[in-house]
Amino acid sequence: MDQRMLGKVRALLQKAESTEFPREAEALTARAQELIARHNLHTALLEAEHGGDGRGPLARVVAVGQPYAAPKATLLHVVAEANRCRSVWHRERGEATLLGYAEDLAGVELLFTSLLVQATAAMIRAGSRTDGLGRSRTRSFRHAFLSAYALRIGERLSEAAEQAVGATDAPGLGLVLASRDAAVQRSVTERFPRLRRFRGGGASNTDGWVHGRAAADRAALGHTALASDHE
Repeated sequence: MDQRMLGKVRALLQKAESTEFPREAEALTARAQELIARHNLHTALLEAEHGGDGRGPLARVVAVGQPYAAPKATLLHVVAEANRCRSVWHRERGEATLLGYAEDLAGVELLFTSLLVQATAAMIRAGSRTDGLGRSRTRSFRHAFLSAYALRIGERLSEAAEQAVGATDAPGLGLVLASRDAAVQRSVTERFPRLRRFRGGGASNTDGWVHGRAAADRAALGHTALASDHE
C-alpha cells in the first residue's frame, strides 16, 4: 500500500483506539475502511489496465492466540472477507493464513489489529459477570461478547466496502474484481485442499452477546462460516 495512504489509515485507527467516545471511534474506523477500499479499487483498476503485475495472490501468517481464539479468528475472517481476502484458521498452531492481493492484505492486517484493540477495550469496560449463586460467568460472557462483536463488525465492514464499490464509477470494475476473487479462491483451494467449515460453536451467554453486538455498533464499522485447516 502507498506509504502516504498507509500513514493516513494508521492515524485514523490510532485515534479510534484512543478516543473515549464510541461514536467518534465508529466514524474514524469507517473512514479508514473507506480509504483502504477506494485505494485498493484504484490499484486493481490500474494493474488491470497495464495487464496486471504478475504477482497474483499472496499469503501471510497472522497470530490468533488464546484466550478467546475462536472469536478472534472470526473477527479476522470477517475483516478479510470484507476486503476481498480469505482467512484460514489453524487452531492447533494458534495462527491463521491470510490470502489475497498485497494491498488488500495490508488493509486487513491494519483493520484487524485496530478492531481487536477496540473490542478488547470495550470488553474490559463491560466488566466481569457472576450468576445467581456468585459463580463466575466472565469467561462465557467475554467469549459471547467477542463473537457478537466480530459478526456485527463483519456486517458493517461489508456495507462500507460495497458502498466504496458503488461510488467507484469505472467501466470494467466488476470484471476486474471477479477475476481477483477467483484468483484468491484458487489460491485457497491449491494451498488447502482439505478445508472444512468451522462455525464457532455458538455463544452460551446472552448478556455477553447483546453487549458485544452493541459495542460493535458503537465502535467500528450473521454468522459467517470460518475456514479451518485440518490437514
